[in-house]
Amino acid sequence: MISRISGRLVAKDLDRVEILTPGGVGYELAIPLSVYETLPKPGEDVALDTHLVVREDQWLLFGFASPIERRVFQKLLAANGIGPSLALAMLSHLTADRLVRAIQEKDLATLQGVPRVGRKKAERLILDLGDKLDDLPRESAGTGGPRPEGAGVEDAIRALVSLGYSTADGEKAVRAALDAGGRGLSAPELIRNALAKMR
Repeated sequence: MISRISGRLVAKDLDRVEILTPGGVGYELAIPLSVYETLPKPGEDVALDTHLVVREDQWLLFGFASPIERRVFQKLLAANGIGPSLALAMLSHLTADRLVRAIQEKDLATLQGVPRVGRKKAERLILDLGDKLDDLPRESAGTGGPRPEGAGVEDAIRALVSLGYSTADGEKAVRAALDAGGRGLSAPELIRNALAKMR
C-alpha cells in the first residue's frame, strides 16, 4: 500500500498533481480541491497522504492534505454507489469534518448541496455510513461549513461555462485567478478575476 508520497511538486491542476520523489519516480495523484488550495508552487517540496485504488485496467492514486481526509475518503468508498470521483467531489465541497457530521446528523440538505448527490444518494449514504463514522477524529480548524474556496471554485467554473466558455477554459481561468492571489475570494470576485484572465 502506498500511504504517503513526498517530493518535489512538478505540476498541479485543480484535480491532480504530479510529484517527483527524491528517488526519481514521478507519481500522478488525483486530489480534491481542498488539497489544491494548500499546495506550494511547482518546484517546491510537498507531502501528501495517499490512497491507492486498484482496478482491473488501472491503478489510481489519490492524495490528501491530512490523514483524517484520507480516512473519510476511504469510508465514503465503502458506501454503495460512491466511487472515487464522487468521493473527491464531496471532499472538494465540504470539509471532512462537516461531511462526517452531515452523515451522522442525517443532514440531507447539506449532502444534496454536493454536485451529483441527489436525495436518494444522500439517503443511501446516511444508511450505509451513519453508524460507522464514530471512530473518526474531528478536525480542529474551521467551522465545518462548506469550503469557501472549494465551493467558490466550483461555482466560478459553472458560471463561466454558463457564459459559453468550455469547462477546460473555465478551469484554466479559475486556476490562473487562484494562482494570482485569488484564494479566499468569494465566488463573484473569483469569477470577475477569472474573466479578466480570459481577455
